[in-house]
Amino acid sequence: MREMFKKVVIHTKRSIKFIVLFMISTFLIVGAIAFLYKPTYSVFMEGEQIGYTENKAELQHKINTYIENGEEEEENVAFVQVSHLPSYRLCLLKKNTVANDEEIFEKVKEQGIPYYRYYAVADGEEEKAYVSTFEEAEQVVAGLKEKNSSNLEKIAIIEKYEESIQELITSEEAVSKLYAEPIKTVSVAKEETTGSVNTSLTTSKGKANIGISFIRPVSGVISSRFGAGSSMRKSSHTGLDIAASTGTPIAAAASGTVTFSGTKGSYGKMLVITHGNGVQTYYGHCNALYVSAGTQVSQGQIIGEVGSTGNSTGPHLHLEVRVNGVAYNPQNYVY
Repeated sequence: MREMFKKVVIHTKRSIKFIVLFMISTFLIVGAIAFLYKPTYSVFMEGEQIGYTENKAELQHKINTYIENGEEEEENVAFVQVSHLPSYRLCLLKKNTVANDEEIFEKVKEQGIPYYRYYAVADGEEEKAYVSTFEEAEQVVAGLKEKNSSNLEKIAIIEKYEESIQELITSEEAVSKLYAEPIKTVSVAKEETTGSVNTSLTTSKGKANIGISFIRPVSGVISSRFGAGSSMRKSSHTGLDIAASTGTPIAAAASGTVTFSGTKGSYGKMLVITHGNGVQTYYGHCNALYVSAGTQVSQGQIIGEVGSTGNSTGPHLHLEVRVNGVAYNPQNYVY
C-alpha cells in the first residue's frame, strides 16, 4: 500500500513538472511571437492583394466617408459610386512590415465615380437655370412670384443626380434669367386711326446698319418673303409675311414710340413703331390693336393680335423694317 502511494506521488510530481514546463514553453513561444510579429490585415481587391493595414475599422471608415461625401474640396457631391470594395484577412506579420493605408485608399478612389446633386429650375419643359441647393431653387420661385413673372405657373424645380455638373448660378441670377414680363391687360377697343404712316413702295435689297437688336414679334411659318410678287400685288413685297393663328399675340420687336395705330388701306389694321434714327417697324393685317399713337412700348410688350384684315388671304403678320422710309428685308435683322 505504501509502495502504491509513493508511485502515485511520483507520477503526480512528474505531471505537475510537465505542465509547468509546457506553460513556460508556451509563454516563451507566445512572447517570442509577440516580440517579433504583430496582428495585421491583408487587404484584397478583386482577389488581388493590394497591401496591409493595422486598423481595418479606421481604413474602412475613411472609405465609407469618401463614398458618402466625395472629396472634401469637392462641392455638391451626393455620393461616389465604387464598383469594388476591399476585403480583409487577419494575419501575423513581422513588426517591420509597413502598412500602406493611403495607397489602398487611393486605389479605391481610382475607380470612384462621383455623382453630383444640384437643382434645375425649368420653364415648362426647358431647364433654364441651375442652382446648388433646394433652398436656392425655392428662392428663385419666390423671387419670380414677387416680380409677378408671367411664367410662374410653368416653373418647376427638378432634383438632378449626374456624373457631371452644370454651371451653377446664384438665385438672383436665376430669377433674372427666368423672369418673363407680366402680360398686361389692355383694352382692345382701339379702332380709331391715330398718327401717320409712310406706305411708299420704295425698297432696298441692301442692309442698313440700324444699331438695334430685334426679337421675333411672333413665331410662325414664313409664307411670303421680302421682294416677292403675287397675284394680289402688282409691285414687289415690302415686308415679310409670318403665318400664325388668328389672335396670336404680337410683341414689339424693339422698344420705341407708336407713331401709327389704325386702318390703312391694304394693310388692314396696322401699327407702326418708331425706334429712333429713322428706324421703324410695321405690323400689318392685325385682328386687334392694343396701343394708340404716342404710346411708349418696351421690347416684347404685346401690342396686338395676328389677323387677316385688309388685303390678305389668311391670318398672318405682315412685318416691315423701314429706315428713313425705305423698306429693307426684315430677314436681315430677325427670322
